[in-house]
Amino acid sequence: MTMANSIPKARFPLRTLHTSEVGLEAVHAAVRRTTLQDNPAVEATVKEIVARVRNEGDSVLMELSRKFDSPVQTRLEIPYSEWDDAEAEIADDVRFAIVEAAANIRAFHEKQLRQSWMDVQPDKITGQLVRPLQRVGFYVPGGTACYPSSLLMTVIPARVAGVSEVVLCTPAQANGTVLPEMLFAARMAGVSRIFMVGGAQAVAAMAFGTETIPAVDKIVGPGNIYVNIAKKTLWGQVDIDMLAGPSEVCVIADEFANPKFAALDMLTQAEHDVEAAAYLITPCEKLAKAVEREIEAQLKTLPRRDILKEALERQGAIIITNSLREAYEVANVCAPEHLSLMIREPFAALGHIRNAGAILLGDYSPQTLGDYLAGPSHTLPTSGTARFASPLNVDTFLKKTSVIYYTANALNEVTDSLAAFARREGFEAHAEAALARKSDK
Repeated sequence: MTMANSIPKARFPLRTLHTSEVGLEAVHAAVRRTTLQDNPAVEATVKEIVARVRNEGDSVLMELSRKFDSPVQTRLEIPYSEWDDAEAEIADDVRFAIVEAAANIRAFHEKQLRQSWMDVQPDKITGQLVRPLQRVGFYVPGGTACYPSSLLMTVIPARVAGVSEVVLCTPAQANGTVLPEMLFAARMAGVSRIFMVGGAQAVAAMAFGTETIPAVDKIVGPGNIYVNIAKKTLWGQVDIDMLAGPSEVCVIADEFANPKFAALDMLTQAEHDVEAAAYLITPCEKLAKAVEREIEAQLKTLPRRDILKEALERQGAIIITNSLREAYEVANVCAPEHLSLMIREPFAALGHIRNAGAILLGDYSPQTLGDYLAGPSHTLPTSGTARFASPLNVDTFLKKTSVIYYTANALNEVTDSLAAFARREGFEAHAEAALARKSDK
């Protein structure tokens, strides 16, 4: 049996694995991803922060914000007047892109709306009430970063679902402000209040509430390992969306694929951070070599080349399969966040794909389209969790309540069955609660 540790070490920029040489088991091991949430040192730090926020409230939020984000920060909440001023500070093309993305995201998610329903029959009614969460907290990384796309992709589905209050936490820049693009996106998405708080302390503040920040019902949004562990720690106090790991992409390509397109789609996810993963899966060795050459060429000019090189060296791979069907099998084991089907008949392949966060079909559906503008939320399951999890969607912000109504006649018909069930499980009060209502008429 071929073991995973027999896989050759990566050579820059990408290792190449042939399923016919190392075996499918070894290839499967190479593409399986696990979450990065188990870190005792980080967990200890997060628990300390959570406890302090619960006990000390706003004061510790200001202390940690000045320590980690902005030494000149003097406030937690951004007043609405600054939201209004933000639009004039944004470049026209960026403002247009934000408006266009918001419209597409809203239109896509409006198609997901569910309705309450009732099944009305003689003498009984069963049904389901569908209700939005009342208040949801969103976390969007900030500081030196600028992610208005993540704000739009998480908040708009919540507003479509009917969430009445949206609370946003994002770290301040070094100068104690938030970038105007974030403020404009917040207004477009329907954010209610914005607080300049980052990290685990932001998650704790939204979970428990402080003097300034209200407690929420659910916390949504990406973040680093401190944010993720805080979300995991506080699940139960509040609901969470998911524990998001580093970005990942699989590109399945055949001999007809454009190697430049395939290379760039791999690089779009690898440039996020050094933990990101990028895999090319193809039965065509000629195409694989062309993609590798294209990656090497792109690395000479891309500004995040250092991050790209490290990510590709650590997690990148080209996998040569015996067939496209075998490529689909490898991708299903990987269960990637993003899957590109760069093959001549991409729609024909959809039936073979079981596990993926988002599937982009054909040469002209780049990863960039899914990340920014197409409409589906780019908050996707990572680290293999696409085996059982779904992208963020309208249902993320809805809860369901069951409704049951029986008349006396309908209950009479099932009382004996109810009593038999309850007594078999050892619950006599359950049985009596049904039998007490039984009528001999």
